Amino acid sequence: MQSLKFSSCQAPNADPIGQALARYVSQKLNIAAEFVADVRWQERERMLDDGEVHACWICGLPYVWKVDVESPAIELLAAPVMAAARYGNRPVYFSDVVVRADSPFHSFDDLRGASWAYNEPGSHSGHNVTLYYLARRGHQRGYFGRVVESGAHQKSLQMILDGQIEASAIDSTVLETELRHRPELASLIRIIETFGPSPIPPWVVRRDLPADLRDRLRQLFADMGRDPQGQAILSAAHYSHFALVDDADYDPIREMERAARGVAW
Repeated sequence: MQSLKFSSCQAPNADPIGQALARYVSQKLNIAAEFVADVRWQERERMLDDGEVHACWICGLPYVWKVDVESPAIELLAAPVMAAARYGNRPVYFSDVVVRADSPFHSFDDLRGASWAYNEPGSHSGHNVTLYYLARRGHQRGYFGRVVESGAHQKSLQMILDGQIEASAIDSTVLETELRHRPELASLIRIIETFGPSPIPPWVVRRDLPADLRDRLRQLFADMGRDPQGQAILSAAHYSHFALVDDADYDPIREMERAARGVAW
């Protein structure tokens, strides 16, 4: 192996934490490491599947798809725990239903017949959890008037701002990052509903890496908060720490996907 390759299939505004983690791993383990950032997330996921990327930050929904097979190629590495109080010091996140500040909608019930955007079908926070919510409320199909696939949470958010669609479920960590980068957004949007909490997207690692290296990576992530350099990376990302998670921690996503089967936009 010439270099340990990291990547992320999260929103582009999450790339800086991935880049910082790759540098941190390289320094602390004294091995070459790089972050793959110059291709779209779909190509990054392909690279993970093909073994060209060794560790990656992926959504919980494709995680369960990839491990619920006879011989999975990946396993859990660690999961971020956000520092904000709403996360309760647990590796969870939410989907915030966002509308424009001047929208007439004030609850999810108001959205019947409205236009809606989801980011992409492999997303739990933008797609799966919304279908689950509709299933729980007995809405099997046709709840929204028009539904479009935007391709990304940040794109969905911009479509709301531009008036192209009326609402969308946005990954809470993506939204919070956008609000930090663009504080003027706070006066332009409203959150009218929150889905969750759900298990947060985990970092995964290829199982064909040597077991001792996987263990060292896992421990390094878990111990970051006890190292000044590691703590600085966590703080910059608004993380509390990385948690060591088990496959069973992602059972809620499996259960929500099962409940959402049969629901159509």
